[in-house]
Amino acid sequence: MKRRKFLKKSILGTLGLGIGVGLYTWNIEPFWLEFTQQKMPLKNLPEELDGKTLIQISDLHIGDEFDYQYIIDSLEKTKEFNPDFVVYTGDFTSYHSPRQLRQLNLVMKHATKGKLGTFGVLGNHDYGANWSQKNVADATVNVLEKAGITMLRNNSEEVSGLNFIGIDDFWGTNFKPEVAMQHFDSSKANITLCHNPDVCDLDIWNDFHGWILSGHTHGGQVKPPFLPPPMLPVQNKNYTSGAFTLDQNRKLYINRALGCIKHIRFNVRPEITIFTLEREA
Repeated sequence: MKRRKFLKKSILGTLGLGIGVGLYTWNIEPFWLEFTQQKMPLKNLPEELDGKTLIQISDLHIGDEFDYQYIIDSLEKTKEFNPDFVVYTGDFTSYHSPRQLRQLNLVMKHATKGKLGTFGVLGNHDYGANWSQKNVADATVNVLEKAGITMLRNNSEEVSGLNFIGIDDFWGTNFKPEVAMQHFDSSKANITLCHNPDVCDLDIWNDFHGWILSGHTHGGQVKPPFLPPPMLPVQNKNYTSGAFTLDQNRKLYINRALGCIKHIRFNVRPEITIFTLEREA
């Protein structure tokens, strides 16, 4: 093969590969939802809750820059699992204007809810510009409460001996983790919801024994094979996605997010997590 012909074919092949990868990261993987199965052993879990299911949904990012029909379809598909509990761990919208609240209201008519309880916490994007608009956060909570989601803002709710604690967003205007952790009850099974996993490194946990469910990172959203994701919106770069064992008998799970800020993903599929509750030995 002549050198010129070889170079031409090489260039065309490279361009074709680049176009193929671009189409995959834009049109396929952002919508290739994975339902991840995870066991959740809990100290003090009541016998009647052993084997029950809890679904975590995080980072819907409803807005103009991502096709939220995909979010609606995903929520409807998740209902088929008939969960006992459902938790939403923040960033319901990518807020730019009141239009996002109207969009959120439309989407949450399809919200997946648990037979025994449905809870949520806010993320930084739910606080609007510079994560500082209290009125946006309050309006978001109003939409979600009307949709049947009990929003936890530095408080807790107990269902059948399972204690859900919610910490408001780390970057928002209502971050009061010390107040939230006053609701830790060592005699119960405890699950804490906090959008940003960096909260796990703060000195606020007071011998907390249980699980912490977070989102926020999107798993980096783009991850080169065999390498860590180059961009993570956390101080602790170990907090990518999946399960972590922390000190003081704490376990952390970081959900990879259902939605995207921009609909581009590579090697980090969107995720909904299905936990099976177990009594800790």
